[in-house]
Amino acid sequence: MHARLLPLLIVLMAAVLLALGIPLAVSLAAGEQQKVVVDRIDDTARFAALAQFVTDRPAGCATLAESDERGATLQKELATYHEVYGINGGVFYRDECPMARAPGDWEVPEEGEGRAAFDEALAGRRSHDPQQVWPWQHSSLFVASPVIRDGDVVAVVVTDSPTGQMRSRILHGWVVLFTGEFAAMLLAVGAALRLAGWVLRPVRVLDATTHDIATGRLKSRVAAAGGPPELRRLARSFNEMADNVQSVLEQQRAFVADASHQLRNPLSALLLRIELLALELPEGNEEIASVRTEGKRLAHVLDDLLDLALAEHAEAQLRLTDVGALTAERVAAWEPVAHAKGVRLEGQCPATTAWADPVALSSALDAVIDNALKFTPEGERVEVEVTAERETASIVVHDLGPGLTDEELGRIGDRFWRSTAHQNIKGSGLGLSICHALLSAGGGTIAYAHHAPHGLTVTVTVPRTHVQRGA
Repeated sequence: MHARLLPLLIVLMAAVLLALGIPLAVSLAAGEQQKVVVDRIDDTARFAALAQFVTDRPAGCATLAESDERGATLQKELATYHEVYGINGGVFYRDECPMARAPGDWEVPEEGEGRAAFDEALAGRRSHDPQQVWPWQHSSLFVASPVIRDGDVVAVVVTDSPTGQMRSRILHGWVVLFTGEFAAMLLAVGAALRLAGWVLRPVRVLDATTHDIATGRLKSRVAAAGGPPELRRLARSFNEMADNVQSVLEQQRAFVADASHQLRNPLSALLLRIELLALELPEGNEEIASVRTEGKRLAHVLDDLLDLALAEHAEAQLRLTDVGALTAERVAAWEPVAHAKGVRLEGQCPATTAWADPVALSSALDAVIDNALKFTPEGERVEVEVTAERETASIVVHDLGPGLTDEELGRIGDRFWRSTAHQNIKGSGLGLSICHALLSAGGGTIAYAHHAPHGLTVTVTVPRTHVQRGA
């Protein structure tokens, strides 16, 4: 959600800044050009005022007589204007013959904005504002004013201004403007990060707490934090839901534990009566033998149910443990059982430290090794190997039993589930469920996979970094 919300906020803020910055940049360019245009209008008006009193030109396009003092003054003014400012200028009669001009060979343009400005001034009005010149355009700025004598337009003053300096000022203004925009964008990104963090902080906390509860840490709760009111209400509702779920699970576990415990005494009394009854029946009676077997199986199931309830309820006592030494100890403990069955139990257990509850890990390994020996036929072997990675330590148990199908592999570890091919083998179907509960309480995991050429691979993983966990 953070990856979606943050770009959205940044795009909205960038759109606002651009919506403000682009019109401001256009206005800045227009303002700079308007200053130049106003200045040129003043200049053309001054030259037009001087040209009003110039003596009429000779016939044709002949140059004004040197004796015409006013014409000479106008020419001198235009020449000085061109020399100082680098602006071309001239006063032209209606037939485009020059009255005065600087430089001396400058003519009215045949087309373009210069021609349009000249024609408009001939009509008796000042030329309209020229088109906007942008920094990337290398163009001139034409301004024309009519010279009116006795109500008639007798000549036109035209100036052709280079725009290099104006474009430089516009570009400099834009650099300052967009530098400010960029700084504002950086501030906006920082504000968006803080805003997104403020909005999503309760969501992140809620997500982490949900993960904790999903992995067995039922005491995890969402701490009171800031954020929008809706998310704070969601956090409170989530805590209430988690309390209810924990309460229901606690009741369920208590019921299983109490039921298992309460049924043990009547079952023990029933088994005792069966033994007393067997004394009065002929020896080798098949029915009484079957009743004994089922009674013992029921007692074993009740014991496993009680162990499962305790495993799911107990908190893990994590401490730094030598997993290699602990595994080697369990392999040695199960060696007599393996020898009696004719199965080779081999262990490769280098010293490896990890955070685990030694009692819970020992019980889990017992369940896994017992399961492997139970299904491995005589003459085969069971291998136990301890490996270590950066974050985890693993105990891998390979057996060469019949293995499981892909469908059965997905169900292994379910409570009371047993493969249809192994129904005649002693067991309650709760051993691996107890193993999973013991490992989960300490942050560990258990996984199952096929083992080539046949059999099952069980991998028990415990963390090598300490994490404080709840029940």
